[in-house]
Amino acid sequence: MDRVGKDDFVSGFVPHHNHGSVDYTSVEVGHVHQCLDVTSPPIQTQDQSHIHYTEGYVVFEDGHTHHYKAYSGPAIPVGNGMHVHYYDFYTTEDNGHRHRVRGVDRPAPGNK
Repeated sequence: MDRVGKDDFVSGFVPHHNHGSVDYTSVEVGHVHQCLDVTSPPIQTQDQSHIHYTEGYVVFEDGHTHHYKAYSGPAIPVGNGMHVHYYDFYTTEDNGHRHRVRGVDRPAPGNK
């Protein structure tokens, strides 16, 4: 396969891609955290799709931070040879609360 960049439109599955996202957590105890995330390379599923694993920390806010470990949903084709993944997970409980993080990551090449 020729070299593929993050903005290239590709039909099919791209083996070594990953996704990034910038999102905010839910509001809990009067504050939010920014979540800057980069996923693992794809993990193929039995239905010929793929998911991604991610873990990390949300940005320090209100005197604390939270950790998370999560898997994305399957690939969602968005046209023009690109796809995204939906994510919905909770952070660890720290400082007496936890936050929900959900959204869609940035498009990556491949429509599968």
